[in-house]
Amino acid sequence: MSIESAAPATPNPPSRGSGAGVAYGFGAYLLWGVLPIYFVLLAPSGPWEILSWRVLLSLVFCALLLTVTRAWRRFAAILRVPRLALWSVVAGVLIYVNWQVYLIAATTGQVLEASLGYFINPLATIVLAVLVLHERVRPLQWAAVGVAAIAVIVIVVFYGSVPWLALTLSASFALYGLVKKMHLAGRVDAVTGLTLETLWLTPIAIVQVIIVGVTTGITFGQNGPLHTTLMILAGAATAVPLLLFAAASSRVSLATVGMLQFTAPILQFLVGAFLMHEHMPPERWAGFALIWVACILLVIDLVRQGRISRRSRA
Repeated sequence: MSIESAAPATPNPPSRGSGAGVAYGFGAYLLWGVLPIYFVLLAPSGPWEILSWRVLLSLVFCALLLTVTRAWRRFAAILRVPRLALWSVVAGVLIYVNWQVYLIAATTGQVLEASLGYFINPLATIVLAVLVLHERVRPLQWAAVGVAAIAVIVIVVFYGSVPWLALTLSASFALYGLVKKMHLAGRVDAVTGLTLETLWLTPIAIVQVIIVGVTTGITFGQNGPLHTTLMILAGAATAVPLLLFAAASSRVSLATVGMLQFTAPILQFLVGAFLMHEHMPPERWAGFALIWVACILLVIDLVRQGRISRRSRA
């Protein structure tokens, strides 16, 4: 998932092949939406071990893509630019936090809170756009942010707990997207960017998997061929949605991508509530309902702004 899909900017005109772009975007968010099921299937592997292999195998997968596309020269050129390399390190740390928290949520029966985080994400993006980029925010966008803030207060006061996982997911991903948008967009393509980020995270992943081995023990390769195969595919499961999203964002308008973005948390909510039967008391329903109102306001604003942009171009 990416912040560009929720940034409060004027939508880009749809390009030729927008139908394929919608298909790519829907495919990306569909995969992100069902990832909790995938990670549950990796039991008895814990979130710390899964993330270690996810990083290492993503690096292998990206290296294969760079080889197939003959893009190693471009990768080396980016490494020679210290500013781009430094910001890719920052992006890598932020996506590491996001991936780790998401895995903890998915493997400990807290998928609903993860979905809440990704519902909040586009609203967190708007706040960052105002505070950091000094962008002008439209009234409906401010209304959406206000309703979302009330939703968090309702959950904290009436449900009795601060949704730390959700808030960490939304903040880390919004900041990750901000870094990509401000410092890497247009300079580093999707495959090269992911390769750099996983490269910087490789030492952390190696140390983490060693600690897992010393403490709880490694499960990779110890639980049958199906489990081993699923773990090996974790790298592709990480990279493929990102590549689909990159293909979508170059073919369809920002408004279309923004609306597609809600596919993932909706699917995550359905998985958590109805497939995994996570606890959903009335107080939590109230908080989610307010978040959905905020998201609807945001979608209405995107549609209205898209119509205004089309009329101005006409």
